[in-house]
Amino acid sequence: MLLQRVLTAAVLAPVMLAGIFWLPVEGFMIFAALIVLVGGWEWSKLAAYARSRWIYTALLMVGLALLAWQNWLVASVYVGGAWWLVAWYLVKRYPRRQGLWSARLARGIMGPLVLLPMWSGLVILKQQDQSALLLSVLMLYVWGADIGAYFVGRAFGDRKLAPTVSPGKTWAGAFGALGSGALISVATGLWILSTDVQWQAIEWLVWLGLGLLVVVLSIIGDLLESMVKRYRGIKDSGRILPGHGGVMDRIDSLCAATPVYVLGLLLWPALVGIVQ
Repeated sequence: MLLQRVLTAAVLAPVMLAGIFWLPVEGFMIFAALIVLVGGWEWSKLAAYARSRWIYTALLMVGLALLAWQNWLVASVYVGGAWWLVAWYLVKRYPRRQGLWSARLARGIMGPLVLLPMWSGLVILKQQDQSALLLSVLMLYVWGADIGAYFVGRAFGDRKLAPTVSPGKTWAGAFGALGSGALISVATGLWILSTDVQWQAIEWLVWLGLGLLVVVLSIIGDLLESMVKRYRGIKDSGRILPGHGGVMDRIDSLCAATPVYVLGLLLWPALVGIVQ
């Protein structure tokens, strides 16, 4: 299983980085939209829309088109930020509050709330002058958190993080993810300083705090999908990625991390020279 995960990641990471560094904005929008549509196809399974998966996916495509044409990208990111606060509550209260989202329609609505703000955030980042840097930092946070959680959790994990949602996740793994996030914040902060941005101590603390918050949200994104899969009695969202399951199983953390990361950048005046 570990070998399959490593080999799959070794293919996926370069593909994502190629899209970040080489695709123009329009090409990247299509590239990210394809990821969202595959994820939506899989989410229709989690929502139990097996007989209308094409319709569900087509509605997601309409949502993507509206966001792009009406320039609602920033609004979508704000909606995403609010949604993940709700998602945290649902995960924390599972299974006591599952009645709030157990209806098929409610789970169907979850899909756009999970996927569309991620797409909007990625597009906003791609539109910036420092797009490659900003997108790469986001990927480092998400991938680094996943790696840190996996290896630290396997080595030291005993106390369960959310046993009713995902019995395999431990507090040790969560702290491993946060440790990775802290290291990435320091390393990327030093890199950003090399671009002639000047930071004071408080700005360093804000950057570190943003990185840790992004990691926390990446964990919540993973737990939300695990919660829905557990309710539906499904192990993986799909089988397209050996060792990882489906596309949703791979991007669940990114879905939650992206809106918060983008909001942090947009709302932080210290980064006005990078994000405009």
